[in-house]
Amino acid sequence: MKTSTTFSMLFWLKQSKAKNGKAPLYARLTVNGQRVEISLKRKIKVANWNSSKNRVKGTNQEARTINEYLNQVQKGIVQSKNELTLENKFITSQAIKSRYLKEDEQNHTINDIIKYHNEDMVNKLRWGTQKNYYTTQKYISRFIKKRFNTSDMYLKQLDYNFILKFEKFLREYQPLDHQKKMGNNSVMKHIERFRKMITLSFKLEWIERDPFINFKAKFDKVERGYLTEMELESIEEKQFSIPRLQLVKDLFIFSCYTGLSYIDVINLTEENINLGIDGELWIIKKREKTNKQLRIPILPKAKKLIDKYKTYPKPVINGTIFPKISNQKLNSYLKEVADVCSIKKNLTFHLARHTFATTVTLTNGVPIETVSQLLGHSRISTTQIYAKVIERKVSEDIAALKKKLIS
Repeated sequence: MKTSTTFSMLFWLKQSKAKNGKAPLYARLTVNGQRVEISLKRKIKVANWNSSKNRVKGTNQEARTINEYLNQVQKGIVQSKNELTLENKFITSQAIKSRYLKEDEQNHTINDIIKYHNEDMVNKLRWGTQKNYYTTQKYISRFIKKRFNTSDMYLKQLDYNFILKFEKFLREYQPLDHQKKMGNNSVMKHIERFRKMITLSFKLEWIERDPFINFKAKFDKVERGYLTEMELESIEEKQFSIPRLQLVKDLFIFSCYTGLSYIDVINLTEENINLGIDGELWIIKKREKTNKQLRIPILPKAKKLIDKYKTYPKPVINGTIFPKISNQKLNSYLKEVADVCSIKKNLTFHLARHTFATTVTLTNGVPIETVSQLLGHSRISTTQIYAKVIERKVSEDIAALKKKLIS
């Protein structure tokens, strides 16, 4: 880790606290512009202080005693800084102060909880979720470097103001690849992930108070996009001469009729296709994201696509139903599919899952409790978002009907 580039120390009288002609002595440490003060538990006459020499005037016993004490303090502070450097610890004014006062022996840092969380989440979180945490951790490091000119901080230094400043940093952060600044919900997601790490440190008793206790994340309500029946049909009926586009189209349509996410579609195997309670074929597998069991009856259009790829060499070799393709490439190629099919919406693979929930199931009268089970939602409230979309569609249809009846 990088150490500081500037360090200074001085002794001074806090004359604002002077009483009866005497003021308390303090040591001020400055590292890269960041200051901290240490009370030296001594008071001297203001008239006896030599501010240019940082020492007490005169050679009497009292002056010699205090000046010797100041020499020992200076030596101890420099030694504390050198110890941190030798231990390859981060150098801040607060770190030096904590070491000098012997307060840092059991203190943990932000990097400590990040390391602990990284090791803890390996076997608990899916890789996609882990990657999101790594991204958040990257922003935390950049914020600390920019705001405090250091590579790490003690957890006990975190407060409500730190969180607000981190939020401001995220909102103003401009990516170097010319992408847009992140939106509100992206900012809140990073804050929430940071919050989970800090909550973990609180549960571990690494900190005595939770700096997030008064912070409330505010997410913007986002309308779930989906394809209408006509838009879905336009993609279904289109045949592509380019193999990669045909594959992407088939995967997308398969998701529209099963509700499976990208990772669940790509990792689908013959073992996941079983006879259900009705004697028909069902997809029975655990959802990759939540590990929750999925039991999905296979609709005819989805079954047709499964049969289509049975003889393809790549999925046979991989032991999967469909050929492998990365999510990034898939979403990129879907833009081409959208252009060819004159779809104006932002066509992403996740839009297929929304389409299954709305156009394919809820619109056709499938109860919301059933749709929630098919999607693998842990809470029905998550599925109700789609129901609101359907209610809006009903409202629009009735409004159109009213116009016709009036005319």
